[in-house]
Parts: sequence; C-alpha cells; structure tokens
Amino acid sequence: MTTGQADQAGQTNQAGQTDQPGPGGVSPAAGRGAARSLTTLLTCAMAFSMMQLFLLGALGPRLVADLGVSPAVLGLTTTVGFATAAVLSPLGGRVVDRVGPRRCLVALLAVAAVALALIGLAPGSGFLLAAVALGGLPQALANPATNKAILAAVPPARRGSVTGMKQSGVQLGAFAAGLPLAALAGLTGWRGAVWTAAGAAVVAAVWAARALPADPPPKSTPAVWVPRGMVAWLMVFSLLLGCGIASVNTYVALYGTERLGLGATAAGALVAVLGVSGIVGRLGWSKLAGRPDRAVWLPGSLAGGAVVAALLLAGSTSAMPLVWVGALAIGVFAVAANAVSMVLVMQRAAAGRAGQDSALVSAGFFAGFAVGPPLFGVLAEAGRYHGGWLLVAGEFAGAAVVALLWSTRERRSAVRS
Repeated sequence: MTTGQADQAGQTNQAGQTDQPGPGGVSPAAGRGAARSLTTLLTCAMAFSMMQLFLLGALGPRLVADLGVSPAVLGLTTTVGFATAAVLSPLGGRVVDRVGPRRCLVALLAVAAVALALIGLAPGSGFLLAAVALGGLPQALANPATNKAILAAVPPARRGSVTGMKQSGVQLGAFAAGLPLAALAGLTGWRGAVWTAAGAAVVAAVWAARALPADPPPKSTPAVWVPRGMVAWLMVFSLLLGCGIASVNTYVALYGTERLGLGATAAGALVAVLGVSGIVGRLGWSKLAGRPDRAVWLPGSLAGGAVVAALLLAGSTSAMPLVWVGALAIGVFAVAANAVSMVLVMQRAAAGRAGQDSALVSAGFFAGFAVGPPLFGVLAEAGRYHGGWLLVAGEFAGAAVVALLWSTRERRSAVRS
C-alpha cells in the first residue's frame, strides 16, 4: 500500500469510527504495539527539531559573554530560526509526501546534528545566525514527517494520543536544554553542551534509520502552495496562536523579574510551569481529539481558554499570584491547541497530501513565532507589560473567532450533506 493510500485508509477509518486493520494490513493490536515503539522516536525528533533555539535561550548569557554578541542579536536568532522554518515548511511538506517519512526523519535528525555542531563552532554572530538558519530545515520537516509516520504506522484510534505525546517532545526539548544541558555547560562550557546535543542527534538519526519502516518508492505529488479549505482556516488560526504563545514564552520570565519582583530562579520556574502544563495539555486534549466530532470544536474552545489565561497574566500586575495560574493555563489551553490542530490535519488531509497540509499549517504557526515577540517587545521596551498581555489576549481571541467560524461552517456543511 502506498503512503497516499495509507492516508486515505486512515481517513476512512476515522470517519467510520471502526476498528479495522491499519495501513499495510496491520491488526489493531499490532498497530498499538507499533505505536508504542514509534512514539519515543517521534518525540525525540520533535525535541531535536527545536533544540537549537532552546539551547540558545538557556545558554544565552554564556554566549553573550564568550562571543561578544549583543542581546539584540541573541533575540534575532529566534526570529531567524522561525522565519526560515516558515519559508521552508511548504517545500518541506512536499518533500515528505514525495520521499516518505523515514528518509525525512533521518534527514531531520542529521541536519539538526550539523546545525548544533556548527553553533558549537561559531566564532561570532554572523556564523551563529547562519547555523541557526540551517536549523530551520529540521523545524520545517518535523510536523510533516512525524504526522506522515503516524498515518503510516498507527491505527486511527491511537493517532490522537500518539500525536499529543510526540508534540510534547517540543516541551521535553526545552526541559533538556534548560536543565541537564545547561548544567553540563557549567562543567564543560557552552560549546561542550551544544556538541553533546549534536552527538545525541547523531545517535537518534542512526536509531531512526534502523527502526523506522521503509518508505515506499519516491513518487511525484502535485504541489500545493496555496492553502484552501480547512488548511487555510487552520493556518490563520495557527498564525494568531503562535503570536501569543511566542510572546508568553519570550517575555513571561522577564516580566516576572522586572514587574513582579521575582528572583531569577522563580522567574525561570514560570517557564517550567508553562512547559509542564503544555505537556499535560497536549497529551489530554489530543487524546480527546481522537474523535473527529469532538476535534472540530476543540481549537475554538482551547483558544477561548487561552484568552482567559492571558487576561490572568494581565491581572497579575495587580495581583501577583495570578501569574502562576496564567502560566499554567497558557500551557493547558494555548500550547495544547497546536497539537489538536495537527490531529485535525491528519484526520482530514487529502490522500497523499498529509505532509504538505501539515507543513502549511506549521508555516502559519512558525510565522506567528517570528512576528509575535517583536510586537510584544515594543510594549515591553516601554514597560507596558499590561498592554502586552492584552495584546496576547487579543491574538488568542482572534484565533478563537477563526476556529469557531470554521467549526460552524463545518457543522452546516455536515447538516446539508
């Protein structure tokens, strides 16, 4: 069975809510076993796709001191990384659909290893930014390749939970960069920590080459550069969602120290709370989204919860404890909403186009990550954090409106049919 047929078979099973053998004639029990063995590898792939940006954030003070880069250039690494990923995502999705997920996952991990190694060799800011731009390619491949692998190997009933787990790899990567690798940097220097991460990516690439099922022969697929239908709606939703999430990720710790009087450790704990709650939210909501009738309504509901979370952050300027509740809620609702959108793409992607559809939605999300922090930064620079959190609430509200309009349109279409 070809990958495109596997996509179509998965959609038929989802729509019919039957427990039929998965792609390649795999029984449900065997498919669940395959999903368990696959989940860890896909989670690692998601973690390594973003590892460079998390490491640059965690090791930022050391880089500024050692390389002499300015804080502005350090902040520019995030924009360069996500902007590159946004530009490359549509092309990356087409490559995944043509050559298959195994080849692309191996390439993802190999390129991530090279980018990390080059960061470790960087003599200055120009070389560093070029290495970060190279690291945008793994980001562009991550969602299309991992989603395609799930469609090819995991039975429909398990796809929601497996997707939630692999999406949580992003937060696990942040944890690895912020704790063990940052601690290692204290012993070996920041270059040693980055090179250790590069070596781990090489090991993961070898593992992927040996463990993943073979891809079908490369095939020509029609290019889809302009998003339509569900993909267009989810792309706009992801753009607005990404703007808000990236702003919180970038500025919540600084807000804690500058406005709330928190120490550096306590402010860092805000990011940890955000990360852990994001993992829990992605696992729980993605599992719930395994039922297509529920999945349609979840993005709007989660974005609505994210609006409340952002308002809690705004309220913390007057009542400091609210910042902890707000950070927790951002993870549970906003961060989890991105995983649910990936579940929707897999449920509804056209046959043979799961990679391209995933990539287009991811491009919107990455564009939001590139655009959101600079907009918030203008307000933060002026000390107007309250206005910044209201801006984030507005971005989440826009995402909620987009999602609710789409879900209402889908319900009316289903009634007419």
